[in-house]
Amino acid sequence: MIAAVDCTHDPKRRSWVDAANLPDCDFPIQNLPFASFRRAGSDETLRIGVAIGDQILDLRALNARGVAAGLDATALAACCEPTLNRLMALGPEASTSLRGFLSQALESGSPLAASLPADLIPQAGAEFCLPATIGDYTDFYTSIHHAANVGAQLRPDNPLLPNYRWIPIAYHGRSSSIGVSEQHFHRPIGQSLPKGAERPVFGPSRRLDFELELGIFIGAGNSPGAAIPMAMAEAHIFGLCLLNDWSARDLQGWEYQPLGPFAGKNFATTISPWIVTLQALAPFRLPYVRPPEDPAPLPYLDDPAMRAGGVVDIHVEVSLQSARMRAAGLAPQPLASSNFRHAYWTMAQMVAHHSANGCNLRPGDLLGTGTLSGPLPGEAGSLLELTAGGKREIALPAAEKRGFLEDGDRVVLGAWCERAGCVRIGFGSACGTVLPPQPRC
Repeated sequence: MIAAVDCTHDPKRRSWVDAANLPDCDFPIQNLPFASFRRAGSDETLRIGVAIGDQILDLRALNARGVAAGLDATALAACCEPTLNRLMALGPEASTSLRGFLSQALESGSPLAASLPADLIPQAGAEFCLPATIGDYTDFYTSIHHAANVGAQLRPDNPLLPNYRWIPIAYHGRSSSIGVSEQHFHRPIGQSLPKGAERPVFGPSRRLDFELELGIFIGAGNSPGAAIPMAMAEAHIFGLCLLNDWSARDLQGWEYQPLGPFAGKNFATTISPWIVTLQALAPFRLPYVRPPEDPAPLPYLDDPAMRAGGVVDIHVEVSLQSARMRAAGLAPQPLASSNFRHAYWTMAQMVAHHSANGCNLRPGDLLGTGTLSGPLPGEAGSLLELTAGGKREIALPAAEKRGFLEDGDRVVLGAWCERAGCVRIGFGSACGTVLPPQPRC
């Protein structure tokens, strides 16, 4: 069930919100992503909104107008809650129907154009919360380029383990430390084994890193024991966001064998506030093709529809702004850019494998793609790769250099889709800032 292109994607469609019609706008009428928000500095109840240009359409206020009917009314009423979990649980039919209703309401010439401006709130005057209550978080390892690059540093004699081409590798993360964009977190403290040492030490991480990823929000869930087949996997996906899985490489390198990441990963994860729905991404699909020398996926991870269009063409990028750059008014410096199309495993394969053993996924669960590194050096999605483990420092303005992140560094992720004949859509940004270590009592 791959979302189809329909009239909501028409590149000729324009909105009565003028900012949505600008060529470089992340949020044209063809996008319509969802977020949880309230007016900045207020004690208002959080509610769901849809981005249109530089504005947010308040869906609780829209629902109060009583202008929707049938399935649209059911879906719109689900958006009167602080998070998207209730809408997610309704499945793709409801979210697709609501998207069509909102597109018509926001289109130039809409009968609602005279009344709905009262329900708009400027994005610049809003504060955001996590868009869903995230019960569980699983981070995958879908880029074979990232896996090979990191493996070459950790295991030079055996960089890519033999199971990688057969099974979508993942670990279960910590949902309690996921924060929305503009998250600030303290540098993690833990055990590491310095190079050449025989005994570990305990202290602040010295090899703090970012990871350029996307997040996949589960929509309708499955019952315990009921595996989701490939043909239905995307029907269980609500949408995508940006995701930065911050990593303490020195802690991670000491602890990761034999059971994988723990304290090196669980201290912070940052996501963007806006969830771009699968319906919005329909025009940017590509075929899923593996190198001819690689094994074909096992049958439970294969499907004709997935092969025909299971890949999404999403450009991703990461930038860094040091505290000194911020004080000087300098913009974040771009470090790398890549694309989700380089992933070795698709969204559908992640969902199908996650549930293959009977694991029940629930509305609002979050899956990370893993670092989306591409095949070229400038497409590496982490400092571990960009600096060869800190050996080749990156030059920043004002004579600064970085091997790994320093206190005060702000990392900014961005993403967008564009294709000839389509309107460009974006994901906004996911920003996070490193604070000094928290003093210990």
